[in-house]
Formats: sequence, structure tokens, C-alpha cells
Amino acid sequence: MSFFAKVEETTDSSSPGLAPSEVEGAPRNGIAKVGDHRRSEAEVSRSHDVGTGIALLSGAAATIIRRLPGILRRSLAVRSAHASSAAVLACALALTGCQGGVSQKGEGSRNKIKIGTITSLTGSNAAFGQAHKNGYAIALDELNSRGGLLGKTVELDYYDDQSRPDQAVQGVSKLVDLDNVPIILGAYSSENTRAIVPAVTQKQVPLLMPTATADNVMETGSPWTFRICAGSGAYATATVAFLKGMGAPKTMAIIYENTNFGQSNAQAMQAAAKQAGIEVVDTEAYQASTPDYKALLQRVKARSPAVIYFASYLLDASTLMRQAEQVGLNPAYYTSAGTGFAAAEFPTPDKGAGRNAEYTFSVSQWLPSAKWKGSKEFDDKYVQRTGSHPAYHAIEAYITLLAAAEAIKKANSTDPKAIRDALKQLDMPETTFGPIRFDPKGQNQHPVLITQVQGGQYKVVWPADAAESKPIIPTPPWTKR
Repeated sequence: MSFFAKVEETTDSSSPGLAPSEVEGAPRNGIAKVGDHRRSEAEVSRSHDVGTGIALLSGAAATIIRRLPGILRRSLAVRSAHASSAAVLACALALTGCQGGVSQKGEGSRNKIKIGTITSLTGSNAAFGQAHKNGYAIALDELNSRGGLLGKTVELDYYDDQSRPDQAVQGVSKLVDLDNVPIILGAYSSENTRAIVPAVTQKQVPLLMPTATADNVMETGSPWTFRICAGSGAYATATVAFLKGMGAPKTMAIIYENTNFGQSNAQAMQAAAKQAGIEVVDTEAYQASTPDYKALLQRVKARSPAVIYFASYLLDASTLMRQAEQVGLNPAYYTSAGTGFAAAEFPTPDKGAGRNAEYTFSVSQWLPSAKWKGSKEFDDKYVQRTGSHPAYHAIEAYITLLAAAEAIKKANSTDPKAIRDALKQLDMPETTFGPIRFDPKGQNQHPVLITQVQGGQYKVVWPADAAESKPIIPTPPWTKR
């Protein structure tokens, strides 16, 4: 007899359902009660078995069982002591499908629409995940102050991927299978975003990416993926165009974190540099967990490149620049693929490189001074909420939620396929992040800026029609700063 058959066999429709506190088998004030009646010793024992059974299950199985009606919940939980979590989970999923009436995706209740988000709230990329959360929060306030979507309040369902790809994949399962969201926003890093593309494709839920720049996240051919930000190819092309207008240096070294993000940006720059006639004299990969990069920097120094191009996150970007001074590395241009070198914290002394960030160039997707409508207003709201000015990671999250909302509005539905089709046709000509339109591959055509840290602040220095300051070149030697 199958496990499912055994559960059906033990189900007694005349038995009362268990309240949540009773499922855990925890007596109140030392006396186990149901309403105003004392429970028998057998009932207390059975309730204890239910709580023990649920505690033994995997998180997913336990979560589903707690959502079942009382009698089914009790039967499954007691049986879990004699069956695997996988068997119980399969049975629980089957039972949830038999409860009558399946709600539409994203409708946690009749009056709410739930949107899933995966980002890094803990781990090495937590600073960027918090920037995401702040940007999402501002957009969420705006949406709900205007009446929400389809006449319902919008809720964000966060999943912290802990800066780990495996956790990001688990986030897709939790958000789609358990929370029933119709669209996912995320993740933060290219590594984690690339990891979840197969999962959202298999589950046929649209993924709207705010920040992942590695171009291979968009090279799977999945019809369910869309990217708001510009990619690594655009970063390299913009940096080379800027350099050609600033004296056309002849040699370059590339230093990159050995992850999907770093590898993609390094490869894109190698191709762009070759096309522009810039010789790449050294390429150095590193592990982000390494606290000491001085040996690597010494190797780069020995090759005397005119330009260094970094692809780094915040912690390693800050360490690299502090140690560059220690080894006396003095290229004419410190350039970078944004990210750590473009983080709001990077020029600060307590969370970044401090004065060592001065004169570094970075690609950027947005600044408060950008000439797009509403940029200053977003900056003001961010400062009011957090006490600090945002970098582009926050507004990418902000505009990603607003784009998702616009797609749901145009679809007039929370059906994932309808939202996906609405995203394909999305046309938002004026936003705080510039125009939002996706090409046939799902890529938004977003322009790239070049910034330089001047006086502890990011200043746009390229292209000329967007510049607010002139670039300071060459970079002054450390001994003359």
C-alpha cells in the first residue's frame, strides 16, 4: 500500500481540526485544552506526535502541511515519523491540489498581489542587497499610494540568497511553488542570476533582472528572462570609447574576480581592447575570499600598463585600492566594470576605499545628477529613507519593480504568461532610469555613463552630452596626492 493510501485510510472526517498551537503540541499554562474542555491523555499524545512529525520534515514539506486543513495536517504529520520527507512532501502537494479552488498566481489573498524578489541580504554582497531592498521599498510605496495594481495592494515577497547561487535556486522553488508568485525580480549578482535562469524557465515564470551584467545570463535563449541594466559588453565598449577620446593609451591590465561576473567582464574587455588596438599585457584572476592581493598587484606593476580595468565587488575593490598604494602601483587610468567601484560605499572611509578611491573611473548606469526625469526626486527619497545617497544598484531595483508593475497592469492579470507577453511589448519612454524597452532577446537598451571619483563624490565625465565634470588624468602618483 502506498504512503498516500495509508494517509487516506487513517483520515477520519469526523475528527476536529487542530489549531496551529495544538499542532505543535504545546500546552498553554501547563494544561492542554481544546476550547473549554480538557483533552484526554491520548489526544495530548497524538498532538505531540503531530508536532514531532512536522519538526522532522524538511522545511518545504513542513510549510505545506501547516497550510492543510486540520485533519489532513494531523494525519500526514503523524505518518512522517515512518516515511521520508520526500514522500510526505509529494503527498502534501497532492492534497493541496484537492482542496478545491486554485487562486491565481500572486494572489496571497483577495486584496493583495504578491511579487517575488531574490537578492543578497546577507553574505558578501549584503550591501548591494540592501540597496536593492531600499530601491524596491520606494517603488512599493509609490505603487500602493496610487492604489496598487488591479485594485489590490502590492506586497513584496523577499528571499535572501545569502550571496550563494544554490540558495538563489532554492529561492525560486520557495517563491513559485509555495508562495505562488507570478514574477520574480532578481537576483543581485551575475553568478546567482545565472543559476536561477534554468529554474524560472522550467517553471515558466518571468524573471526581471535588475543588476546582473554578465552577458551569459541573457545567452540561454530563455523566453522568460528580461534584463533592465546594460551588460558587460556595453561596459567594455563604453570604457574603450572613453579611453580613445582621452589620449588612446596603448597597454592595459585586467584584474577580475574569478566568478561569472568577473569572467564575463574580463572577456568582454579583452575583445573590446583588441578591436581598439590596446594591448592587454596582463590578465589576473583572483578569489574574492583572498584578503591579500599584493602579490597580484606586484605582477601587474612589473608590466607597467597605462590602464588597469577591474571587475570587482565592493569588499575586494576597496582592498585592491588600499593595497595598490602599498605596492606603489601607478597607472595613468584606474578603470572598472562598475559594481564595487561604483557602490555608494566605495568612496567612504568606513565601508570602502576612502581616499584611495579618488581618481578611479567606473562605468555607471545612473547617478542622481543623470538627466533623466525624476532622478533628483528619487535621490531625495532615498536620502530621506536611508540618510545616504544611492548608487545605481538601488534605482535599478526601483525601476525593475515599476516595470514589473506596468507589465501586470498591461496584462490586466497575474498570469505569468500574460505578464511575460506584456514585458515583451513594454514601452516606458520616460523613467528615472531612461527609456525601458526590451529587444527580442529581452535586453533593455540602456546607455552607459563613465564616472570618476572626485572629492569623494562620483561625477559623470563621459559622454560629453551628459558630463558634469572634466576627467582628471593622468592619475596622480600616490606620493603626490
